[in-house]
Amino acid sequence: MPNSQPTTDTPTHAVNLRVRSDIRALIDRAAKAQGKTRSDFMIDAARRAAEESLLDQALVRVDQKTYAHFLEVLDRPPSGDGFERLMAATLPWDV
Repeated sequence: MPNSQPTTDTPTHAVNLRVRSDIRALIDRAAKAQGKTRSDFMIDAARRAAEESLLDQALVRVDQKTYAHFLEVLDRPPSGDGFERLMAATLPWDV
């Protein structure tokens, strides 16, 4: 397995978790499949989940005119060449 030591002089901090043995075994299997240590696997997974959680909560502020335009665009029925191609495409489960 790859070395789990940090490659920079950036300080790290311990995070302690208590987990059932079946979940630990599952994490260990997944970590091994990716060639990572348990710690590296869990840190990567937690970082991705944290980023996704924060991105899902992003607040975008716009003026009233821009917001009204946004709502109008959302209310328009889909159309156009790309939409027609999409609707005419064969579904993978119908092949």
